[in-house]
Amino acid sequence: MNHKAGYAAIIGKPNVGKSTLMNALLGEKISITTSKPQTTRKRILGILSEENYQVIFIDTPGILNPKYLLQEKMMEHVIASVEDSDVLLVLIDISEDPEGKATLENESVKTVLEKSKLPKILVLNKVDLSNDIKVKSLIAVLEKKGIFNNIIPVSASLGFNILGVKNTIIEYIPEHPKYYPDDILSNENERFFTAEIIREKILGFYKEEIPYSCEVVVEEFKERPDEKDYILANIYVERDSQKKIIIGKEGSAIKKIGSAARRDIESFLGRGVFLELRVKTKENWRSSEQMMKYFGYSKPKE
Repeated sequence: MNHKAGYAAIIGKPNVGKSTLMNALLGEKISITTSKPQTTRKRILGILSEENYQVIFIDTPGILNPKYLLQEKMMEHVIASVEDSDVLLVLIDISEDPEGKATLENESVKTVLEKSKLPKILVLNKVDLSNDIKVKSLIAVLEKKGIFNNIIPVSASLGFNILGVKNTIIEYIPEHPKYYPDDILSNENERFFTAEIIREKILGFYKEEIPYSCEVVVEEFKERPDEKDYILANIYVERDSQKKIIIGKEGSAIKKIGSAARRDIESFLGRGVFLELRVKTKENWRSSEQMMKYFGYSKPKE
């Protein structure tokens, strides 16, 4: 029997459920998820390997109109992901965008769709928050536009119709040997996922500008056979006032972040860890080309 393998990029505006969809398709949590937009900053690969096919899903940052360098780099990751893919999934949150206009009339989204010659699957997310009549009516309207090869209603958080999305993707990916071994779930290493888990906790604990001014770098990751692994991570912020908030009175806030992150890191790694967090200030790092390179944003194709 012929084997199929290919890449499927998941794109959409911020906070529509792209990471939740990829996690559901994989049956594993790879991408961090929060209720805040711009949670995903880089493209993340999730690899689904079965006997007769392998799908490499690419979770991407939300499509936006960039206001500073970090957001420009995030958009570069979106473009690179589309260019590298065999099929394109466009996700709309119909609870926030019930007619799809906010997404499909967005200039950045339109540009991506017009330039891409890939098979396009429109995924209507959060149909559990609507009703069948509205969903069927929306599908009928969107089908007339002739933009998409398929339109599929889902609820990524509830797992509804995930199999339908998966089977449709498999139809479009080419015959090809597997790109990755069966036991690999992502191309990223443990350091990357550790940093993402810490950042997820910051996004969950803080509001307004604080989460978006933070970046996390794992400086040390030492596996210790006879004791817990040692992890040292630096949390970078843009201002000293933000540093004080992250640390909290007598270190109370940073302890809360560390405790929550450590539990999830241990669950992810399947072993005990000693997590040390430090907070550093790098003014205007979101607009610094040097810091973009240091944080790994400048080379989306690598």
